[in-house]
Amino acid sequence: MFKIANADLAANFSSPLLEGESPLGEHASRFGVSEDWTGDLTNGLLKLGEKAAQLHGLEGAECGLLTMMRCYDQSDRGHILRLFEQAATAPSRFCYSTTILSGSAQRQPVFCIGESGGFDGNDGGTIVGLFIFPRFRLSAANSA
Repeated sequence: MFKIANADLAANFSSPLLEGESPLGEHASRFGVSEDWTGDLTNGLLKLGEKAAQLHGLEGAECGLLTMMRCYDQSDRGHILRLFEQAATAPSRFCYSTTILSGSAQRQPVFCIGESGGFDGNDGGTIVGLFIFPRFRLSAANSA
């Protein structure tokens, strides 16, 4: 799944919850781990949380997009790169799902939701998002 929406971001993800809405983490921790991430479009750096960096096989929290994506399923990388390229040029919302390949023949599913903005004035833009890692892994044999 790879989706992008050039949207009116008046009601962005940072808007307060509506009455009756519950935060994602309230019951979701039973099913997975979620972690915020940010990106600065002026320098191209992404900043992942500790768990997301670890699951992506990174030694530090800051990295470039291609560095982060190198652990993703190779057939998904081009789609994900195009999403980020589009989001870097206009306010957008996007999502993707892929798997992180590890050396132990395990595949960790990952879902990503994000939005870009801040293109007004002299700002180069920012991207904010959320990674969701389900609490299961797939064996390489089951990946087809």
